[in-house]
Amino acid sequence: MNIMDSENRVVLNVGGIRHETYKATLKKIPATRLSRLTEALANYDPILNEYFFDRHPGVFAQVLNYYRTGKLHYPTDVCGPLFEEELEFWGLDSNQVEPCCWMTYTQHRDTQETLAVLERLDLDTEKPTEEELARKFGYEDDYLKGTVSWWQHMKPQMWSLFDEPYSSNAAKIIGVISVFFICVSILSFCLKTHPDMRVPVIRNITVKTANGSTAWVLDKTQTNAHVAFFYIECVCNAWFTFEILVRFISSPNKCEFVTSSVNIIDYIATLSFYVDLVLQRFASHLENADILEFFSIIRIMRLFKLTRHSSGLKILIQTFRASAKELTLLVFFLVLGIVIFASLVYYAERIQANPHNDFNSIPLGLWWALVTMTTVGYGDMAPKTYIGMFVGALCALAGVLTIALPVPVIVSNFAMYYSHTQARAKLPKKRRRVLPVEQPRQPRTAGPIGASIVAMCPKNVGLHTNPALAMCKPTFEVRPPSIVPTPMMLVPRDSTYKPTVTTPTANSGTGGLTITALANATSTNNNSTTTVNNNNSKNSANSNNGTGGKTIANSNSQSSIVKSASGQLANSVLKSNGTTAKEANGEEKSFL
Repeated sequence: MNIMDSENRVVLNVGGIRHETYKATLKKIPATRLSRLTEALANYDPILNEYFFDRHPGVFAQVLNYYRTGKLHYPTDVCGPLFEEELEFWGLDSNQVEPCCWMTYTQHRDTQETLAVLERLDLDTEKPTEEELARKFGYEDDYLKGTVSWWQHMKPQMWSLFDEPYSSNAAKIIGVISVFFICVSILSFCLKTHPDMRVPVIRNITVKTANGSTAWVLDKTQTNAHVAFFYIECVCNAWFTFEILVRFISSPNKCEFVTSSVNIIDYIATLSFYVDLVLQRFASHLENADILEFFSIIRIMRLFKLTRHSSGLKILIQTFRASAKELTLLVFFLVLGIVIFASLVYYAERIQANPHNDFNSIPLGLWWALVTMTTVGYGDMAPKTYIGMFVGALCALAGVLTIALPVPVIVSNFAMYYSHTQARAKLPKKRRRVLPVEQPRQPRTAGPIGASIVAMCPKNVGLHTNPALAMCKPTFEVRPPSIVPTPMMLVPRDSTYKPTVTTPTANSGTGGLTITALANATSTNNNSTTTVNNNNSKNSANSNNGTGGKTIANSNSQSSIVKSASGQLANSVLKSNGTTAKEANGEEKSFL
């Protein structure tokens, strides 16, 4: 019963940890690696009777438990991508993870998506190699041929100066200048609207007095910004124009540059300045010309250009992009609550007598509901009746819950992006190179006699040069038996003469063992002597009374067996009962 049970069991050595299970257990999940185990596989060890896999032992414990119980659980001490690679190696589907471990298991996918987003944001300050620059700017073929022109050399440098502020010290200086002009332009745009910073336009008007005489009156019709702001705007926009042109000329992808949102804001804001100049020159006499100045507010959007210089702003913008669903849900519930409570407060204030009713229409109630649900509460409108106050209390509570629920999701997204950015900044720029795994070489088989010796030989570890191990792993050259011709001799008719047969010879490359059967071997009735000749030394084994050492003698002219130190067998035919066999220099004499 125990023999049958041992035949049904299988031993799996995974990463140095041995697991033992039944073969029927591995057949529960077909079309997998463990369900197709055979002794013909290369990783099967016939000596230890086990299969060896150089894989993660912790993950394999859960894999084997999946075969046993049919439930796949995720180990918390293993990274998600490693768990997926192990499942792919064993031929299992990662979607079979149990629901209790699914959220923990899929966290690495969210992390990989986050890292991919941060990779697109280009937050790293690591300087690319020449080959990467050539691939980015489209002259990889010229780079490989060594025919790079001066413009191809200059183009990446210009792009790094004006678009990558942290690439070099010169780029940092260009970045500081760009930020300075952005700040001056925004500050100038705001200050020129201040009354103390504006110059009145005085017009001289001629009027007639009551007595019929004429008089001159000074009339202040409008105010204009001080002329100093105009020169400041000219200098700032000259820099912005130069920066746009340089970045467009040196950009690796013109289409991507034009369609970028930040670049669209940049050249629209710069274009608005030139449009404003044209309108002041040719359309200043129009009555509604001041309305066109409203479009110059787009210059404020230049603040988004600072995202190229601040990783925090990039993360903030990416947080809003990643939280688009939550923001949409927030706006939907907010609009739904505003409409409901605006309608309720309108009819609640009309139920009772209310001479000071502020809610004359539902659109006015929309403004009150918005202010109340966002917990701002200007106080310009307020319900006066008890029912209206009750509706106002419900509106305030609903607003708190509506806003408070999606906000933590947005905060968690920002914390996730920010933490990953800080972690990436602390990672070493140069990682240690890991060489690929070299597959072990299969041992050489040397025929039927040397197969076991090959397995036992430590030559693979460099011990074959030791003289003490010179007999290890000899190379066998198997030759067919040959009949040694004998000279002409008289053989009695009743004798049982047999020709001498020589056995195969084994030679090793370095001090190998050479065994010659019937060479220098002499046997008598009471004493038997066997001599084994080696390339470097001679060893003799003497046995007395036919019972000693490595020689077994038979009195009926049987063969004696000589066993060498390396496990080889040599047969020597020994003759007794008055018969003596001698061999010298290939000649043999036989006589009665």
